[in-house]
Amino acid sequence: MSPRIVEGTHIKDHILRLRFSDGTEGEVDLSGELYGEVFEPLKQVAYFKHFSIHPEFHTVTWPNGADFAPEFLYDRVKVHA
Repeated sequence: MSPRIVEGTHIKDHILRLRFSDGTEGEVDLSGELYGEVFEPLKQVAYFKHFSIHPEFHTVTWPNGADFAPEFLYDRVKVHA
């Protein structure tokens, strides 16, 4: 089963705190992943903050259609005990 994001919060800069349906929770820094035309607006932190959790795909998305695969985010989340 694919990982599903159930909750997300902006921490600072390009860092999100994500919680997955299996209980995995932690932070992911996307600052090094914002290349390509669709991700250009996300380089501005004010825009980056306006993400949401897509109800069907269970991942983070932005108003311009940018998103990251939940598997990609799951593999990069840094878990804090």
